[in-house]
Amino acid sequence: MPQDRPVPGSARDWMARAQGDLALAKSPLPENGFYEDLCYHCQQAAEKAIKAVYQHKGWTFRYTHDLDDLLTGLNRKGVNIPQDVEEAAVLTDFAWETRYPGVHEPVTEEEY
Repeated sequence: MPQDRPVPGSARDWMARAQGDLALAKSPLPENGFYEDLCYHCQQAAEKAIKAVYQHKGWTFRYTHDLDDLLTGLNRKGVNIPQDVEEAAVLTDFAWETRYPGVHEPVTEEEY
């Protein structure tokens, strides 16, 4: 379901934020850090890049972290989604599940 308020920022703004999250995701794991947090930034980079496409096209999107939902919406609007981008939907779990203790198993370096 589309949201009912205008989304702030331009497509360029959304991509800049996506690139910022990607830079954080690629950072070395700091002492006492968690791979879950680096994976969260991977998910955020993908989410913001996808939302940049919506902004570029002038389309609204739901405020959601569900990458599959966002990609399905683009697909329904006729956007051809490359396979490797579709595969990014697996990052959705990193939006919240892995960030809280006791909800998910810790993320390993290999998974990251």
